[in-house]
Parts: sequence; C-alpha cells; structure tokens
Amino acid sequence: MEITTAHGPARAEIDEVADPRFLLVLTHGSAGGVDAPDLLAVRDAVLPIGGTVARVLQPFRMRGARAPGSAVKQDEAWTELVGEIRRHYPELPLTQGGRSNGARVACRTASRTGAEAVVALAFPLHPPGRPERSRAGELRAAGVDVLVVSGERDPFGVPEAADASRLVVLPGEGHDLKRDPARAGEAVAQWLGARTRPLPE
Repeated sequence: MEITTAHGPARAEIDEVADPRFLLVLTHGSAGGVDAPDLLAVRDAVLPIGGTVARVLQPFRMRGARAPGSAVKQDEAWTELVGEIRRHYPELPLTQGGRSNGARVACRTASRTGAEAVVALAFPLHPPGRPERSRAGELRAAGVDVLVVSGERDPFGVPEAADASRLVVLPGEGHDLKRDPARAGEAVAQWLGARTRPLPE
C-alpha cells in the first residue's frame, strides 16, 4: 500500500489474516527497513493469534535518508499514515510499535493515533555512552500500555521495569535483536494475545 503524507510518500507491507482480532502497525529504526529480523519475527508470531500486521517504510527512508530529521515532521507523517491504514480496518483495535527510533515514534504518537498499546523493540533509552540523556520520559508519556523488548547487551541501554507496562530483557542480545529474533516475536505475541479481547459478533 502506497500512502501519501504531508512529508512525502510512505509504503506499508500488509499481511492479513482470515479472522483478525487486532491491527498491529510496525516500523523500522533510523537507518533500517521493514525486513529487520525482529520485525519479521513479530509479524510471524502475531499472525497466528489474529493480528493483521502492517510494516511501514516511513517517508524519510523512502527518500533515502538514514535519519528521520525533525521529530515533529516524523510524528505528523506517522499519524497521517496510521490514520490511512486504519481507514481500511476501522473495526480493529490498534496496537502500534517499532524498533529503535520506530519505538520512539510509536510512544510519542500513541494518543494521537488512537492506539490501545505500544510495542517497543530495542527502545533506545539513551545514545551509546550517554546515560545522562535518558529518553525514558517518552515511554512514560505514551499514555497507553507499553511492552518493551530489549537485549541485555544493548549499548543504547535497557529501560527500567517501572517505565513500561512490561519489560522483557533477552539474554545475549544486542540492539539489533537478531541472534534469535523469534524470542522477540514470542514475547510480543504472548503479551498481545493476553490483552486482546474478542471482537463483538
């Protein structure tokens, strides 16, 4: 699906299920794409529990940029594109998320998009070596339940359990969560499966 925003086009790769229970919209990190191992693992784990999954390539990556630039513009574009995706699935409750920078966007915009929850993969708590520049406030300000899945060796840091609804720390993993990405998928599917209510008949 091609989506037009005020800050350029975006693209969503959508995997649907026959009897969907919720919509999960995911996005990449600053220099990444929608085929990151952890994003694919989450998709593969969530489809069997009734999640229709959209993996979004944001406008800045469509332009070839490796950094998002203005957070204000990034959040505006994200809010627009999620609204367009939701227009095709109006009956499904929304969870949004992403890895690294994408997790930050999901936290910052949850209240604007109407998301019921956020999945934050490898949330970059601080720049490497700069723990005094904590971004924990973005987790706390999401306004909805947040699942954080982090690698114990992540140089961007691991949030405190108190800063999220649930924190899962994967032993041996770094920021890319690619040693055994299925573990990230399992953590997300378990959390979403437990909190997803059946749709009304």
